[in-house]
Amino acid sequence: MPTAVLTDRERTAVQAYLRLLHTVRAAFDVPPEGHRPAVVPPAVLAEAEQALSEAGLAGNEEKFFRLLRQAGAAR
Repeated sequence: MPTAVLTDRERTAVQAYLRLLHTVRAAFDVPPEGHRPAVVPPAVLAEAEQALSEAGLAGNEEKFFRLLRQAGAAR
């Protein structure tokens, strides 16, 4: 499978998405006392939305998820 080189904006979008994903996962790890934080803090969501938009990936889920798969394969 050919590997595409991510642009800086695409890389930033992928990183912002991964931070968002980790935030959501952490929110669902319920601590023993049973208190959950807000699922997604507004600042994290805003960062991801801005990065996706700047990379030209907003509304282009197919291309975005292809980039995520490639970034994951490169690790």
